[in-house]
Order: sequence, then structure tokens, then C-alpha cells
Amino acid sequence: MARVTSAAAAPVRAGASEEAPVEPDTLLSEAMKPVIAAAEERAEVSVAVLDVASGDRAVHGNGAFETASIVKVDILATLLLQAQDENRGLTAWERQYATPMIEVSDNASASALWTAIGEAEGLGAANKRFGLTDTEGGAGTLWGLTRTTAADQLTLLQQVFADTGEASALSEASRTYLQGLMGSVAEDQDWGVSAAGTTGATGDRFALKNGWLPRTATGLWVVNSIGRVTGADGREFLVAVVSNGNTTKAKGISLVESAARAAVSAFTTKSGTTERS
Repeated sequence: MARVTSAAAAPVRAGASEEAPVEPDTLLSEAMKPVIAAAEERAEVSVAVLDVASGDRAVHGNGAFETASIVKVDILATLLLQAQDENRGLTAWERQYATPMIEVSDNASASALWTAIGEAEGLGAANKRFGLTDTEGGAGTLWGLTRTTAADQLTLLQQVFADTGEASALSEASRTYLQGLMGSVAEDQDWGVSAAGTTGATGDRFALKNGWLPRTATGLWVVNSIGRVTGADGREFLVAVVSNGNTTKAKGISLVESAARAAVSAFTTKSGTTERS
């Protein structure tokens, strides 16, 4: 059985009024129970979700996980913020690396831009302005070993999409640019949080960034996914799923996708919508 990294909100008390609102964390905790039960013994997973229309958010687990390539969204957000501070757009050189870094998850491009932003120090300075509190950049050139939480990644997504009434440190032009790249990922990377979205045109259905990394010391996989999806009822959600301890990449993807579906279902099932009406 997979381990969740922290206790979620307590379940609703027996005999509680049917009209009493159910906390989002409780709804998510219930939705995640079958996901945890079906996962591998050494796997750990944490998920955070936000209903864009209502602004309600829920988090299940608060442990820190290696980012692998999901940090590439943070790298580009940092670069865009630094460019804003200098009253300029991205240079042709920066765009040359930004596009493949997000769309095909090119590591060489990420390394070039990691250096350009000032590595962990630059990332940390930007994240302070973005409101991230539990993300620590990888040492030296090891951007993929940045550590983060699902809650922090949800905060980053709010900065990128900024359609929940929250203020963003990123300009509209910066957000539009980053959203466009996340909505144009290569077809072979259409997995992860996109599993919680409806079928349809790629650009309308999801915008995401995935990350995957086999750890040399254990042989186990880190598999993560963050992004925006549109549910079956047309509502939009921001979803962040982080995991480790997966024996294969494929099993990690399965875990992440199950968690993403559970996160969205927590806000769209009959019990969830009825209790919160």
C-alpha cells in the first residue's frame, strides 16, 4: 500500500448533519483512499487541486519530493519574472531554449536557462515573490533534484494561470506565453494530470508539464505532473501530483493519473457538489 506523507483532514463525524458542508481536504482524502490502497508498497504520493471557478482548494499529503522536470515551469517563470524586472521580453536566445524545455522537456535547454536565472539562488528569489514556501532548488547544476510539495506546485500554477482572482507576479504576457507552451507539449508527454481532463482539442483540454526521474541509489522512480485540466462538466481545475518510490515509470504514471482523477472527482462527484451547494 502506498504511503501518504501526512495525515489528511479528519473524516466527517458519524451522525453529522447532511446539510453541513464537507471540507475540501476531507473530500480529497476520501477520493484518494482507493488510489493509496491500489498503489505499490513503497510508493508515496501527494496531490493538490484547486477548483478555478470557486477558488476552493484541497491538499492530500505535505511531504517534499524531488521535482524532476516539473521544475522547468518554475525555471521559465523565474526567467520571465527576471525579464519583467528588466523591462524587457525574452531574447531570441532565451526563447530558443524555453520552447523545447517545456514542449519536449529538453534537459540541455533546462540546464542553459537554469544557469541564466542564477541556479537555485535565482529560483529561490523568484519563488519568494510567487508565494512558494517549501521549495528548495537543487545544488549546483542539479535542477532536477529541486525539492517541492504538491501545495507549492499548486501555488505556482496559480501564478501561471492567475484565473482564480489571485494576484500574480507574472504579467499577462508572461502568463500567456508560459500557458501556450504548456498547452503544446509533445504528444508522447500527454499523460499525468491530463488523464483527469475531458476529451477534445489538446489546447482546450489541458496544459501541463510532467517530470520523471529514476533514482540511482534505489532504482525507484520519481514521477510528477502539474497543470490545468477541464473536467467533464466543463469546470477548470489546477492539479499538482508528486510521487516517488515507483518501481517503473509506467507504474508511476498510473499512480499520478489515478491521483489526478481522484482530485478532480472530489469536486465533481454528486456527493461533493451536493454537500458544497
